Amino acid sequence: MEMNYVRRGAGKPLLLLHGIGGSWRSWQTVLDGLVAERDVIAVDLPGFGDTPPLTGPVTIGTLADAVTTFLLRHDLLGIDVVGSSMGARLVLELARRGGVVGAVVSLDPGGFWQGWQVPVFYHSVGMSVKLLRAVQPIMPALTGNVLTRSLLLAQFSAHPWRVPAQAALDELRGYAKSPSFEELLTDLVYGAEQRGAPRHAIKAPLVIGWGRQDRVCWPGQSARALAKFPDARLYWFEQCGHLPQWDQPAETIRLILAATSGDGFRDADIAQRRPAAPTQLPKAAVAAGIVALAAGGLWLLLKKK
Repeated sequence: MEMNYVRRGAGKPLLLLHGIGGSWRSWQTVLDGLVAERDVIAVDLPGFGDTPPLTGPVTIGTLADAVTTFLLRHDLLGIDVVGSSMGARLVLELARRGGVVGAVVSLDPGGFWQGWQVPVFYHSVGMSVKLLRAVQPIMPALTGNVLTRSLLLAQFSAHPWRVPAQAALDELRGYAKSPSFEELLTDLVYGAEQRGAPRHAIKAPLVIGWGRQDRVCWPGQSARALAKFPDARLYWFEQCGHLPQWDQPAETIRLILAATSGDGFRDADIAQRRPAAPTQLPKAAVAAGIVALAAGGLWLLLKKK
């Protein structure tokens, strides 16, 4: 099965794999910066974006098989790869298999929950998707307002009011329309545990990036990820939630380019820390957000009648 993809830029090829419910548009906040340096291929994984679902089970394993087939078909074996969330778990699986990908950047990988984190993640995300499906007709208004956008993205972003409205709309529409969302969510949480790779098994650079304020894959899970992949280097994004490409796009671009360059890098050179921007929402946005939420509630009530 062929996957939908966009390919832009020139130079050494770089593959981008989105998270659950996403598409190639999940990378729009960093795409231009990466395209300036690399030949970037961003795909819609099976069952997401404009790629049809798999005909059989939808698991991390079957998605890894599909990506491998895609790389073989396009003569891209050994390509450097970046993944986000579920896609970050997927690139770890590809790295573990050996001989499929080159340098790997895994951004806030899913699949390392334990104990109470398992049902909290599963049910919070599952309920959020049901809500998003219900409010799709007014989604442009909700994502276009700073307050309602912040409420919708609060679990995913450390400062959701800064996320571009179009990026938020594309992502949330993807969550709602993906035919493989529920099956893959179940596999992520309750499916086979992610296998690791023993030390020195992975020869190419492997960097795991994690947001300090991640409320989807909590930062403490990084220890379990490193225990399974001891060859990995951990990089912390400060003032950052689950999606560094949203919260720290320039820093994300620097990390990806440095980690896949084949040269070493210093964390300080990637971070380039600056004072945090003010977090107070404008009063006009708050008022408009309240109106938008009220309108959404009224619309849902009338729909039920």
